[in-house]
Amino acid sequence: MGRVIAIDYGRKRTGIAVTDINRMIASPLVTVRSDEAVNFLSGYFASEEVDVIVVGYPKQMNNKPSEAVKYIDPFLRRLRKLFPGKKLVLEDERLTTVMSMKAIIEGGVKKKERMDKSLADKISASLILRSYLEKSGMEKTKAEKK
Repeated sequence: MGRVIAIDYGRKRTGIAVTDINRMIASPLVTVRSDEAVNFLSGYFASEEVDVIVVGYPKQMNNKPSEAVKYIDPFLRRLRKLFPGKKLVLEDERLTTVMSMKAIIEGGVKKKERMDKSLADKISASLILRSYLEKSGMEKTKAEKK
């Protein structure tokens, strides 16, 4: 069983988070320029076993896709084409940026360090990953009860 990787794709920067080998812990990994994200993933997949790619998919409060999907959909098509053996999952990313900033502040990160938006991007990716892990854990529990 391989790791799960999560991506918070943005127009400029992309936050990436990954699980441990047991898929128990979601940790921020790195923030890369969005135009370098696929190259980073290719290199990462060459050195680490990854089975699932979770991509944050922005939705509005009414559950419809937000305007940002026009940037994410081409990225998703490219992922599907380049990594056909990997399971690709879309995870609602509503409010992850707000939640990541709150976590950064509560974590005691100094104001000057909070100006570095790349920190929020990789923390957002870890929140997306944690959400996916919680949901997949609930699905396993439901299946075991049947």
